[in-house]
Amino acid sequence: MAARPRRSAGSRRAARPVVPRLFVTPGEPAGIGPDLLLAAATRRHAAELVAVADPSLLEQRARALRLRVRLRPFDPRVPARPHRPGALPVVPVPLRAPAAAGRLDPANAPYVLAALDRAVDLCRGQRHAALVTGPVHKGVINDAGIAFTGHTEYIAERCGAPAPVMLLVAGRLRVALATTHLPLREVADAITAPRLRAVLRTLDAGLRARLGLARPRILVAGLNPHAGEGGHLGREDADVIAPVVRELRGRGLRVDGPLPADTLFTPARLRGADAVLAMYHDQGLPVLKHAGFGEAVNVTLGLPFARTSVDHGTALELAGRGRADPRSLLAALRLAAALARRG
Repeated sequence: MAARPRRSAGSRRAARPVVPRLFVTPGEPAGIGPDLLLAAATRRHAAELVAVADPSLLEQRARALRLRVRLRPFDPRVPARPHRPGALPVVPVPLRAPAAAGRLDPANAPYVLAALDRAVDLCRGQRHAALVTGPVHKGVINDAGIAFTGHTEYIAERCGAPAPVMLLVAGRLRVALATTHLPLREVADAITAPRLRAVLRTLDAGLRARLGLARPRILVAGLNPHAGEGGHLGREDADVIAPVVRELRGRGLRVDGPLPADTLFTPARLRGADAVLAMYHDQGLPVLKHAGFGEAVNVTLGLPFARTSVDHGTALELAGRGRADPRSLLAALRLAAALARRG
């Protein structure tokens, strides 16, 4: 019998685990985003955390919160390593005006977007990187004269992603949206066959590639009460949604619908499903946030990198007071790291 070839010490050594690099934008400087980031920086993480923000803002807020966090310049040449409590590398982006906790200032709207732009560009240049975003205040950005509907749309446009999908995750419940930040009167016109087809394909591909689901099963909500009641309560379900579902099922996707939204989220209906596609924002997210508010995570599918976000707003009344709950950001960091490890 031929002798087995000897393995070198290097081949026997276990491969080093991937350490993801998470670029974190705190969002609105007057809100709780900086508080949450600093609180997260005092804990251990298996990924590297890199703040993309104004260092003076973080230093000011750390003093107000009595948190001991040492800031240092981010060096992209140094390999990513797990985050150690109390140290935080920073990519500096300067504020446009002094920021005070709890006080919105439209002058800083360009800063918020500049930090986001910088973080997006950094993510695009690295393999195991992800973007984690803190809450922004859409109103003050629009008050500054900048058209802005939300992170999802803004990041997708900067990346040239044609069909981004907002997916909210709370434990085993996953809810995606066919339309995002639209007035309710515009939703029906926005539910077109091309849009629905693109969203379902992106959702299916994202569940496979990002979440590692081999054959995801997706439940599709109807737009109208009782999924149109056979056309008596609207034709969109029968004329738009059902044909797209049949088409994609014929192409191998595991999709069911349109299903009445009022019973879609019952335990019996959800059993065996991997995600629900809601037709509009407030059809799906109230259920999701009831199931896991404060611990849910917003994920954007269809981007060239992983992106997660908190599930709440800026909470101006809590900013700088040490009362902000970091659980959603911590969950967003954990999920971003898991998604980034897949490359």
